[in-house]
Amino acid sequence: MRLRIRRPWRLLALGAAATLVVVLGSQWRAAIRRNRGTADEPFRIAGNLYYVGGAGVTSFLLTGPEGHVLIDGGFPETAPAIVASIAALGFDIHDVKVLLNTHAHADHAGGLSALQETSGAELWISEGDADVIESGGSGDPTLVPLKYVGFLGLGRFPAPRVDHRFEDGDTIRLGPLALTAHVTAGHTPGCTSWSFPVRDGDRELLAVDICSLTLLPFVSLVEPETYPGIRSDFERSFSTLRSLPADIFLASHASFFDMKRKLLERPDAENPVDPFIDRTGYVRFIDRAEERFHEVLAKQR
Repeated sequence: MRLRIRRPWRLLALGAAATLVVVLGSQWRAAIRRNRGTADEPFRIAGNLYYVGGAGVTSFLLTGPEGHVLIDGGFPETAPAIVASIAALGFDIHDVKVLLNTHAHADHAGGLSALQETSGAELWISEGDADVIESGGSGDPTLVPLKYVGFLGLGRFPAPRVDHRFEDGDTIRLGPLALTAHVTAGHTPGCTSWSFPVRDGDRELLAVDICSLTLLPFVSLVEPETYPGIRSDFERSFSTLRSLPADIFLASHASFFDMKRKLLERPDAENPVDPFIDRTGYVRFIDRAEERFHEVLAKQR
């Protein structure tokens, strides 16, 4: 008789707990979507280079007389904020003729489909990441080991149309604009860092937008590797990035290159571009990532 009394209450308690989880999960996902749709204040970095990204997840606009180039599309929810930031700077999204991407994760590729549809631009993706982006994030080997990715909304995104595929060392041109692709794989198989010249007055500066050197959770650098060659890819990427004579240090996340700090330093700088000329920070970022890589590798051996 006692069991008959307790069981309904137990079922009610379980049902209430499940309902609470669903409600809290829904509120959490809604909060995440709101944050993803929040833009950082757009601004000119140097010359014809502008920041138009979301809250900490970067997008860069490079303007030219024959059209503009946009690097990275943020999350799906970020796309309208990017369009608004471009307009706030006095530019038209329809003048964006080329869309580029650093890598195939949803926080950088998620908004590409909407931006492509709005602008009519052609999308260029590295050979190593093109299939994943065309499938909306499906088949990404760097995310396969992560559990609950779907619940967090980190895995899938609206699939854009990949118009062109490129390889390491290719240069994408639009009138006088020229951006060179450096496949710095590891974070994803086609992770691409971009270098391009930017003129500030009478000086020409090389901007480098680092894709990422982050080791994701559960990534294996030893057999069985997360994907074949990931360890050698990371090692090659450290070397490639060090070889680039970067002046302006950029990256796929604002925190990587201390964007907030540099913005605070601008009012006191002789030239507002100067805080972003940061070769020291660029090399330090690579050094720290390589140190972390060797720490993880040593633990996995």
